Amino acid sequence: MNTNVKENNTEKYQTIRFEVEQGIGLLTINRPDKLNALNQQVFLDIVDCLSAIEDNVRGLIITGEGQKAFIAGADIKAMSTMTESEAIAFSALGHKTTMLFADLPIPVIAAVNGFALGGGFEMAMAADFIYASDNAVFGLPETKLGLIPGFGGTQRLARLIGASKAKELVFTGRNINVDEAVNLGIVVQSFSSQEELLNAAKATLLQAMKNGQLAIAASKKVINESSDVNIVEGLSLENKAFSTLFGTKDMREGVNAFLDKRSANFTGK
Repeated sequence: MNTNVKENNTEKYQTIRFEVEQGIGLLTINRPDKLNALNQQVFLDIVDCLSAIEDNVRGLIITGEGQKAFIAGADIKAMSTMTESEAIAFSALGHKTTMLFADLPIPVIAAVNGFALGGGFEMAMAADFIYASDNAVFGLPETKLGLIPGFGGTQRLARLIGASKAKELVFTGRNINVDEAVNLGIVVQSFSSQEELLNAAKATLLQAMKNGQLAIAASKKVINESSDVNIVEGLSLENKAFSTLFGTKDMREGVNAFLDKRSANFTGK
């Protein structure tokens, strides 16, 4: 399939847009009147979209519609009448959605513009890394509602910045600006505008797409799976993935291209 052709599957979904161009998928949460707040339908649309991603998509960007918010959080009005059993199902759906980003064998960048609060922050942390514009604001304010983060925030934030700092942010519910987010290692890089942010995310994915896609998938899997194991187990995972790649055509092509002083032509095999 020609990855340079722009495809638009927006009509399939109620709350998101999904477009593919140059092999890059752009998933946009499209509820600007609600500051892109998460409800059950948003999760269902994302799950359906991610479950149907085709092989022509080699990288993914998740972002939010409009200038004000990436995702301002979960839809509090929808949550206000939930029973305990409904809350269990809602949290489980959020976990399923965020894990799909982690399980995709392609690079996923969260391009955060404006507010990324509560579930929005949790969604961003499910990506492989975060780029943000200068007006980005992050926070997990759930304790102000008598709740805790329910879509992976207690787990991902602690792994990202350490338990002590994660507890401080969760206990206080305070927001942080992009400069603090960069200093804490939450955000990889910040940009002056939403346009610059998206262009940088696309440029990073295009650069990654020149490399072996099997190698990227393997490295993502090893990094993710070793984040909560000891160094010996982590090295074992790395050893297995490293050696398995020697049985691929892509590895042979990459090595031969280096020796021949030419660009590699990776095929994902």
